[in-house]
Amino acid sequence: MEKYKDYDTNPANETIEDVIKRINKFSGGLYKIVYGNSLVGTICVVWKEDVQFWISPMSIIPAYQGKGIAQKTINLIEDMFPQAISWELATILEEERNCYLYEKLGYIKTGVSKKLNANATLIFYKKFIKIKTNSTN
Repeated sequence: MEKYKDYDTNPANETIEDVIKRINKFSGGLYKIVYGNSLVGTICVVWKEDVQFWISPMSIIPAYQGKGIAQKTINLIEDMFPQAISWELATILEEERNCYLYEKLGYIKTGVSKKLNANATLIFYKKFIKIKTNSTN
């Protein structure tokens, strides 16, 4: 929030009441990210339809970033919803490490972006999941 001066849309600037409202009104789940015995972050999953999912937001305490936790978390979340045919998310374009992570995990830029302010642009990603079929010979 401080880095990009995004005081209007950054979840870190939400009031507790706004966070509670958001949690209670959406179709999805909020999951804790635990590393060792420590709560190090959260990830929110919203289902747009039974087979289309949206990740937002995901946050990891800065001291725990760069340890592969986000990658492992996304892999686990995707595994929790085997019916998914697509996953979507958005991140700040200027956060190159985030973009690299999502692209590494198979997310593709949709071409949609939203300028938040002079310092930050939100960029959207989507990942299509190949449906596994049982073949019998």
